Amino acid sequence: MKSYIRNSYGGPEVLELIEMPIPEPKANEVLIKIKAASINPADWRIMRADPFLVRTAMGVFKPKFKHIGADVSGIIETVGTSVLNWEPGDEVVSDIMRCGMGAYGEYVAVPQELLVRKPKNVSFGDAAAVPIAGLTAFQALMDYGKLQSGQRVLINGSSGGVGTYAVQIAKHYGAHVTGVCSSHNKEMVRGLGADQVIAYDLEDYRNPKEKYDLILDNVGNCSFKAAKAMLKTEGISLLIGWGGFSHMINYMVQGGMAKLTGSKTFKGIEAKMDTGDLESLMELLSIGAIRSVIDKSFPMEQLKEAILLQEKGRTKGKIIVHN
Repeated sequence: MKSYIRNSYGGPEVLELIEMPIPEPKANEVLIKIKAASINPADWRIMRADPFLVRTAMGVFKPKFKHIGADVSGIIETVGTSVLNWEPGDEVVSDIMRCGMGAYGEYVAVPQELLVRKPKNVSFGDAAAVPIAGLTAFQALMDYGKLQSGQRVLINGSSGGVGTYAVQIAKHYGAHVTGVCSSHNKEMVRGLGADQVIAYDLEDYRNPKEKYDLILDNVGNCSFKAAKAMLKTEGISLLIGWGGFSHMINYMVQGGMAKLTGSKTFKGIEAKMDTGDLESLMELLSIGAIRSVIDKSFPMEQLKEAILLQEKGRTKGKIIVHN
């Protein structure tokens, strides 16, 4: 089979498309014939070891894991001897970040406990777009943000991968949603259900007169001071992903100090694979309550170009690669 690997840190140029044996699934694994995978900012950060602390988990001098790629959808080809409830021909989706990755190829072996059934009326590309971005949005809103119907939510970076799902999920659960994006993407975000859209290139969204129950900062340019001024008394502000290393540290330190003296909450979060949450997202996708916004779809052979596009940081929704 063909699969992408890398032997050193760097940009997309370090990726090699090689021929290698099709993996033999272990007793508790299934072999997935990959139909689609999606690109995430985590891919280029892992590839470049940016921030440098990535190396503490991924290998100091060279990568421990040769494969990258976490969001995957496809068809089960074979199953291990201990696998229950799954059989060849089942269509599945998963986030394989924490089991060695490997979504950028033709086949991958995945533990059965990480599998979620792909709805028949959802395309492989739309399903593959969901795991990391969708889980981040869902867990930020529901678990960390404790979202309730009628609350006012600000989503900074509402046209990106996490943001497009967050707007739709928040709206589905009854929130009043304000999205922040460029003027170029304003109508797209409004079309996802946002009640109000602020174009950051035309006006400053950091208005202390506007008060929110929950802020999701997917960009990392909403300072602790600005977030504090925009939050209601019991409000929560969440920094999604790194948002810049110094900003994250400052946010966490000042947020921790603020919690000691007030009722506002400030946290940096990172989503985790949860099959129950991913099943909920697949159900929302299946019934049309949310949709995957696909900026561009590439054949797997053009993975390097796909990652370069993602790294520019101007993506509308998600980028897909497919076999």
